Amino acid sequence: MKEVVLDTETTGISIKEGHRIVEIGCIELENLIPTKKKFHCYLNPERKVSEKALEVHGYTDQFLSDKKKFKEVEDEFLNFINGKRLIIHNAEFDISHLNNELSILGKKKLSNEIIDTLVLAREKYPGSSVSLDALCKRYNIDNSKRTHHTALIDCELLAKVYINLIDQKEPLFNFSEDDHDIIKNSKTNVNYFKKIIKPSSDELSNHQKYLEKNLKKNFF
Repeated sequence: MKEVVLDTETTGISIKEGHRIVEIGCIELENLIPTKKKFHCYLNPERKVSEKALEVHGYTDQFLSDKKKFKEVEDEFLNFINGKRLIIHNAEFDISHLNNELSILGKKKLSNEIIDTLVLAREKYPGSSVSLDALCKRYNIDNSKRTHHTALIDCELLAKVYINLIDQKEPLFNFSEDDHDIIKNSKTNVNYFKKIIKPSSDELSNHQKYLEKNLKKNFF
């Protein structure tokens, strides 16, 4: 199955306040292994970046001023994600902004199947922090390159988080083209690992409360 890990950066939070997308990043997975296919672009939002958003991603108005507009990359983007499941952390935010961009152009909303890793993480670790950074720490994923929120780096991290969240064994990859060729052409089994994370006392307590509240409802 082909999936696309997707992330966006924007000029601000609310589309009701006219905020727009400034960056889109996508990484394709096939059977949970990253392919060489990526989609990435910076966008001219045709408005100013808010101060809070600038603190998050660091993209200035000057930097974005000569970038393409969404209408210039729309076809390429839609072709890239066509027919593929989307993996997004806090999907409501990204999808609302993408649908807003499509609406401005008079186009239909996205109809892709979506998996929201934020929802998965909240269900799996009730009461714990489930930000991307927190999940990277939980799964011992190196996020040292994430000095700012940038779409493509966030996609690479989220792909690894996603595989751990669904309890799959994560292949040892770092998203380079050479790694994909090694995996594709190797006649031997890929080495896999699965980390064992010991829960804290608070997490055990929260999990017990969650079971007491939901077990009967779900199984009886």
